Amino acid sequence: MKKNAKYYKFVLAALFAAITLVMGLTPLGFIPLPFIKLTIIHIPVILGSILLGPRYGAFLGALFGMTSLINNTFMPAITSFTFSPFIPLPGTTHGTPVALLICFLPRILVGIFPYYVYCGMEKMLKGRDKHVASLAVSGVVGALTNTVFVMGLIYFLFRDAYAAAKGIAPEAVPGIIMGVVSFNGVIEAIAAGILVAALGKVLLRFTQSSGRHGNTPAAGKNT
Repeated sequence: MKKNAKYYKFVLAALFAAITLVMGLTPLGFIPLPFIKLTIIHIPVILGSILLGPRYGAFLGALFGMTSLINNTFMPAITSFTFSPFIPLPGTTHGTPVALLICFLPRILVGIFPYYVYCGMEKMLKGRDKHVASLAVSGVVGALTNTVFVMGLIYFLFRDAYAAAKGIAPEAVPGIIMGVVSFNGVIEAIAAGILVAALGKVLLRFTQSSGRHGNTPAAGKNT
């Protein structure tokens, strides 16, 4: 039984990994809206964290970070130096390995935090709909983890370079950061809450019907 559960988790992890790579390396990871391009690449990472546990979640988050590194290296934008050490900082001819911290750390945490939030919510809540509420809150936390940590690290590690790239004063960077977090971040968090709740409910139902729910971290068993 344990062997079957191990294979099941491996297959599910491989599926989430494939989805993460496809979404991260193609336009499928974004939903175009009138004012912003909504990021949904983190959705399979959050679901993987909840269903498979923080170790698998961290691995999926690292894949998310790798797609970001690839995109920012080979299709750079004006602020890609914050995500890729191969892109020169403004006014220089070289990048910095510190960019890898922004590229990978927040995404790895996206694969860790939702698991613990889900487990905590499951213990706190009662009633038939507690799974949906737990999934929704975990999705919101996962999305905010990505936005807050990425933008926060950009501010603390690249404030002046970011200002130079944007053509603004360094003192204006906090306002830009807060604008991204409060607008883009909130919209993406709401979308993540809805998507994770909807998709997670189906996946949990599938694991229950297949008799494997007790072997998933979402059932309350840490791995």
